Amino acid sequence: MSYAEQPQWQVIQAFLPPAYRIDASSAPKEEYWPWRGHQVHLDRYTHAAAPAKVILFHGVGTNGRQMSTIAGRPLARLGLETVAIDMPTYGETKVAAGAKVRYDTWVELASDFIEHERTRDRRPIFLYGLSAGGMLTYHAAALNGHVAGIVGMTFLDQRMARVREQTALFPLMGRLGIPMIHAAARTPLAGLKLPMWLASKMHALVNDKAALKACLEDRTSAGNWASLRFLSSYLSYVPAIEPETFKVCPVLLTQPAADRWTPLALSQPFLQRLRHVEVTTSLLDNAGHYPLEEPGLEQMNAAILRFVERTLATGAPG
Repeated sequence: MSYAEQPQWQVIQAFLPPAYRIDASSAPKEEYWPWRGHQVHLDRYTHAAAPAKVILFHGVGTNGRQMSTIAGRPLARLGLETVAIDMPTYGETKVAAGAKVRYDTWVELASDFIEHERTRDRRPIFLYGLSAGGMLTYHAAALNGHVAGIVGMTFLDQRMARVREQTALFPLMGRLGIPMIHAAARTPLAGLKLPMWLASKMHALVNDKAALKACLEDRTSAGNWASLRFLSSYLSYVPAIEPETFKVCPVLLTQPAADRWTPLALSQPFLQRLRHVEVTTSLLDNAGHYPLEEPGLEQMNAAILRFVERTLATGAPG
């Protein structure tokens, strides 16, 4: 299937301002990239004259098409090339038969895709990630090393007790349930799946109740079920480079000001450990965790463009 045949994202995008909605005339080019037996779905806005490329990562409550609506197409209209990925078990990516998908799978895929894009041309590559995708940008950059800059809607180090407890459905689950997930993931129960709304504060994904209902009904995004194997690896992943020694590229946090799931205080402890790269924060007014609102959406894309332009002007690494 392609998103042209999948109705759920169209229901969700109806809650976005009209300028962010995609129709047949503005849809991205859909591609499939083969990787370790998976057929990884891509939404691409090609822009040959663009000075840089932005790879978009979703989190555990969204998918690549939802990244294309809020950032892929808007950034393309601002002059950047963009490509949004559906990670295995999300969106329209076809998972390899018998594959045991872990969070490590996502990080390795992201790093290999960066290399794939570097073989297409030598333009600087930036990463943007929403929710859990924010930390994925860091993990991928740390593993790959050839990234010009990373942008995250949040940077959540799930190894920290406070982050685990405040992003879980309720604090007690973060305190007691997560050790049980780790224990079960080492047994034959590792493949058992839980709905993400039970494992996390998915009820705070968006601030519009009708939009939330539409998101939760989409099994390719917020309505997804994740295995104990995936959840355990996500909650305990160790980056290739710890933040204290990270020197790969500058970092931008685009923090929704009305985020009821992951407020600024949960990203700050990780960002404060980045001692060797520039770290910038841009607050998005009136915006929820997955932002549907203005002026936050416009502020987000403008901040990303400024970040890319400033980084290129100072000599992009990678």
